[in-house]
Amino acid sequence: MTDVVVLRQKIHGLDPADYADAIREHLPDADVALARTPSEERELLMEASVATGFQIDPDVVAASNSLDLFVCTFAGTDHLPLDALEDAGVTVANASGVHGPNIAEQVLGYVLADVRNLRQGWEQHERAEWNHYQGGELAGSTATVVGMGPIGETIIDRFQAFDVETIGVRYTPEKGGNADDVIGFEETALLDAFARSDYLVLACPLTDTTEGLVDEEVFLTLPTDAMVVNVARGPVIDTDALVAALRGNDIGSAALDVTDPEPLPADHPLWTMRNCLVTPHNSGHTPEYWNRCADILVDAASDAALDYGQ
Repeated sequence: MTDVVVLRQKIHGLDPADYADAIREHLPDADVALARTPSEERELLMEASVATGFQIDPDVVAASNSLDLFVCTFAGTDHLPLDALEDAGVTVANASGVHGPNIAEQVLGYVLADVRNLRQGWEQHERAEWNHYQGGELAGSTATVVGMGPIGETIIDRFQAFDVETIGVRYTPEKGGNADDVIGFEETALLDAFARSDYLVLACPLTDTTEGLVDEEVFLTLPTDAMVVNVARGPVIDTDALVAALRGNDIGSAALDVTDPEPLPADHPLWTMRNCLVTPHNSGHTPEYWNRCADILVDAASDAALDYGQ
């Protein structure tokens, strides 16, 4: 009898078989199965109490009498058949927090490479050119992080280790957080924060409030040497306004792990701008992904009162 079924869904090139192994290590008394075909998925979902993956067929959810918990391996759950899961009495947990350390490290990588002017160093290395150049210091600067979920809070924590003043932006600023200052999305407060930010990091979900948040007005408000980092979603930034700001030296630089459109077309001007670094939406990759998902699954199973001997 199967307790936990791992669906045949790959993430960041990671094999779901390794996820199944991680769950077995965390829950040695549970029967954990990896569904390798559509027919195996349906068969196992008819007997398992826990399923995990990033998508599930609503018809199978409705047909199963055993399923109690679905652990989504994505942080977001809006793509799931939530109505079908609710109607079937299936609790949904997500992978919130699984990306915090790795995305925070990628953000700091962007920032440190920029402040120390490592791009010039790499270019000179390719030419075997010994020519001194200047670099800055991160300590004493100000960073505004939009979004204070697990990813945003981890980014803020990493910045503070470098003696950076931090401003956090969240929908409910009264909840506070680990930033030196916490504000909401009120326009005056936002623009005031942006005006004194050396780094603007976007780590927020894409909502009606955040779509197009960073527009021409924001680029005019940011300091001319400011850096914009987007690890949220591409449409949080007005791409045309970003191109104009980079071309016009309205900001210093940008690092984008997400773009609008995505993938970014090969002939897009952002690819050829020396003051813009584009990476292919890979900041979420970490070799610890499945281990962290397994931790989340164990906690969710415990919360749902499913006892597998942990």
